[in-house]
Amino acid sequence: MNYARSVHLPGGIVRSISREDMANLPIRRHEGRVCMVVTPRDLEQALADIRQESVVGFDTETRPAFRKGESHLPCLVQAATARAVYLFPLRQADAFPVLSELLAAPRIVKAGVALAEDLRQLRRVFPFEENNVLDLGSIARGYGLAQSGVRNLAGIFLGFRVPKGARTSNWAAPRLTAAQITYAATDAWVCRELFLRFQTLNLLAT
Repeated sequence: MNYARSVHLPGGIVRSISREDMANLPIRRHEGRVCMVVTPRDLEQALADIRQESVVGFDTETRPAFRKGESHLPCLVQAATARAVYLFPLRQADAFPVLSELLAAPRIVKAGVALAEDLRQLRRVFPFEENNVLDLGSIARGYGLAQSGVRNLAGIFLGFRVPKGARTSNWAAPRLTAAQITYAATDAWVCRELFLRFQTLNLLAT
């Protein structure tokens, strides 16, 4: 997706946020429905919901590497619709056709941050075509924002702070903790909310 961008931001939107200002923002987490997609019925429901959408918040989680030369493949994909956030553990190959359909769907925007690397790593797990993928960080940088990570963007455009909590936890665990589930769901939900905010501010002018 290509966007022509002005160098001007709407009034009241700043190009950076200090640590102090960020620390003073209220914390928000996703509080809606979260579905861990583990059964055929889960997959069916997730696909039916996703097919109704025009924009999906998209993110992945990978087990952290703490030793030099160590690396891991993505463990989890998160997809946020208007009604729920779906978490797809990648140890279950049954999820691959659903995710491939989502990523290839030309009419559904997949909105996220730093998606190029996410998709590059995800392609090592299963093959797919990608269409209509939008990196919100790239949009922000086009308007002169140096702070283009999801948490900084949430602070600048949404006015709340997203906690980092479970970021470096074990995403390959057979059962994710409640904290991990909330963290993962929040990241995808925030990406969708950022897209809607960018849209409202006319930052996505074609």
